[in-house]
Amino acid sequence: MTDNTILIFDTTLRDGEQSPGCSMNLEEKLQVAAQLETLGVDIIEAGFAIASQGDFEAVSEVSRQCQRATVASLARAAIADIERAWEAVRHARAPRIHTFIATSPLHMRVKLNKTPEEVIEAIERTVRHARNLCPDVEWSAEDATRTESDFLARAIETAIRAGARTINLPDTVGYATPETYGALFRDMIARVPNADQAIFSTHCHNDLGLGVANTLAAVMGGARQVESTINGIGERAGNAAVEEIAMALKVRGDVMPFRTNVVSTEITRASRLVSGITGFQVQPNKAIVGANAFAHESGIHQDGMIKDSSTYEIMTPESVGVATSSLVMGKHSGRAAFKAKLIELGYDLGDNAFQDAFVRFKALADAKKAVFDEDIVALVDDEVLRGHDSIKVKEVEIYCGTGPARAILTLEVDGAEHVAATRGSGPVDALFAAIRQIVPHDRSVLERYEVHAVTGGTDAQAEVSVLLAEDGRTTRGRGASHDTMVASARAYVNALNKLMVKRGKQPVGNAIAG
Repeated sequence: MTDNTILIFDTTLRDGEQSPGCSMNLEEKLQVAAQLETLGVDIIEAGFAIASQGDFEAVSEVSRQCQRATVASLARAAIADIERAWEAVRHARAPRIHTFIATSPLHMRVKLNKTPEEVIEAIERTVRHARNLCPDVEWSAEDATRTESDFLARAIETAIRAGARTINLPDTVGYATPETYGALFRDMIARVPNADQAIFSTHCHNDLGLGVANTLAAVMGGARQVESTINGIGERAGNAAVEEIAMALKVRGDVMPFRTNVVSTEITRASRLVSGITGFQVQPNKAIVGANAFAHESGIHQDGMIKDSSTYEIMTPESVGVATSSLVMGKHSGRAAFKAKLIELGYDLGDNAFQDAFVRFKALADAKKAVFDEDIVALVDDEVLRGHDSIKVKEVEIYCGTGPARAILTLEVDGAEHVAATRGSGPVDALFAAIRQIVPHDRSVLERYEVHAVTGGTDAQAEVSVLLAEDGRTTRGRGASHDTMVASARAYVNALNKLMVKRGKQPVGNAIAG
């Protein structure tokens, strides 16, 4: 690594998944990990191995799958955590143990109930143990930005002496400002005697909306690894966003003379995949990947764009993987054209998946006046999301008007079809009642239901996101269709499938009604 290369440590699968309702199953994590490698991130934090058997299996499988990226597992400053992390990542081409302990007075007193001396001893003991197992150890000072400077310097020196070769100074609660965070890195790198033996890393939360700004300030202060997530997902207000950091460094190389290994043309594909799997929609005005990031409505702006796009765009849509063409497909398009379009959009489907997608594309083209790239992305991602679901939506009929709404729903459950006819206060209420009748889940609560149009126009394809909660578990589901009610059924059923997996059982036998 040259001194001007910034390593991208992606924690979408760990910190990103800690967003409420953002859990992913094993297959989804493997899909995201594959795209992260294609995107060019350097380190993938695949999970917290000791947190659950599911997390352990996910870290293990991601470790086996990755061909290029380093794979890390998080571990607390405890021997059992560290050994479990090593068991999960040991099969990786390049494994890493990422261990952490809190260092701020507040966290040491309230959360850990440890004295500063006990924390130093724990750092020495656990980092050394991790280094004896794994050649690549990262150590994090949780709540570093509220830690006393002298103690933080001592803790860093101890971690490096014990074998850590990456030192992460996280802004755990999003408290820092760019000036203070950049100064923290300059200060620690200057005053810690063995600082030259480690790479310093950032991890910024976005509680004050400063995650990316703080990250870039730390880079200018000497950090050479940045921890971030796709779309900035994460706990509370989220993390610094991979795509924003990568493009800021690429576009403003004149003032930040650094580079990353990110393949920027894969950014939009990664964003859409994570959004589709988690059900977390990207806000339209989100930097880099929002629907409006390259949209211009003002007449003055449009005039400037016609004359020279650089008047109002500091990067091209193509540079982040957004196709410039709007309408290129329709009901007369054949398989060859559809396959070429899928390749252009970054999809490489097997024969069966391609045939299924083509059938759905033709149905969509018959229903819509115009098929946009966004429609095709939503259609294919929707198919990928439910490819292995045990509950599938087969047919939806809705009757609504001034009286009570009625729904007739056919679901396929483990290969067998079940039909329910229900009434409700509205079409969505009737539809979801039919799902509950076929697959009883009385303890579950629908906490959120969101609809948005993929494109403009009255025939726009709808994307629906739902959040189901049961006994402390939350799952998100997503569905897409030119019919909002069909999209709603698919989203609810997608969430229900995930909930069944979290329960550790499939909806078979007497769990099925009618």
